[in-house]
Amino acid sequence: MTIAGYAFSPVGTTLVVLGAVLGVATVLIGAMRAAGKPQAGELMARIGTWWVLFAFVAIALAIGRTGGIVLLALVSFLALKEYFSLIPTRRADRLVLLVAYLAIPIQYVLIDHGQYGIFIVFIPVYMLMAVPAAMVIRGETDGFLRATATIHWGLMACVFAVGHAAALLTIDDKSVSNGEFDVRYGAALFLVLLILTGLNDVAQYVSGKLFGQTRISPTVSPNKTREGFIGGVIVTAVASAILAPLLTPFSIGFAAAIGAALAIVGFFGDLTLSALKRDLGIKDTGTMLPGHGGILDRIDSLVFTAPLFFHLTRYFYF
Repeated sequence: MTIAGYAFSPVGTTLVVLGAVLGVATVLIGAMRAAGKPQAGELMARIGTWWVLFAFVAIALAIGRTGGIVLLALVSFLALKEYFSLIPTRRADRLVLLVAYLAIPIQYVLIDHGQYGIFIVFIPVYMLMAVPAAMVIRGETDGFLRATATIHWGLMACVFAVGHAAALLTIDDKSVSNGEFDVRYGAALFLVLLILTGLNDVAQYVSGKLFGQTRISPTVSPNKTREGFIGGVIVTAVASAILAPLLTPFSIGFAAAIGAALAIVGFFGDLTLSALKRDLGIKDTGTMLPGHGGILDRIDSLVFTAPLFFHLTRYFYF
């Protein structure tokens, strides 16, 4: 596909619309700041980060499959690095951490080459063997079980789960005609996943602020409410029913169902990271993304939504 073809494709049009929405939000928040609203500063930091994320997504889609996969490999690296900076590690684990980092390029090369059969078992099976094997070589048994479990969980969340988003970009062997341009399903599916995951986060937050009364898990995340959860499911399902049929081969019914499913698992992804932060005694996982926290704070829902979206899409349509 040419750059011009990309710009005028449904994917490019969707990006333009998203950019316009962010532009309007930026103007409105700027007006709030000019009016002296106390929350305007935090909102401006958040919208600034959304602009950075938007640019990242647009670049990932524009530079093609391999380029996009490389950028997502970078996300996995930053997320895993952030995760390792949070969990307690031992000096004896240095070799194990090196093995874990080496899993990132291997995993994403497998994805880029379309090696689904190996990609899907590399971290769950072979890194499950490699991590304790590297640890045994060091001869350190104190804290062995905790160390192997925490390191492998980090690989599963930061590399394996996020890798499913990259795997969507490889679904480009089929296309549909849309006017004079062809739609790459991989790019469209990737974009739909990110939009629905992000929209669910926003919808649950706003619904919780407006209507939230019944807390779901006050000891893990006091701000999570039943009303916010339901609002997120409804908004995401409706948005998916409208958006997905325009960009994907999904029927309206399937799109609504997968939107609701993403909202549900995204909620538990967010809640799971909240439990992790509670256990570690921290508020945010980092400061890389102003207004949002760290990389893990931003991809918490994606860790759960990406595998579900990829496997449902692959099973029913590809």
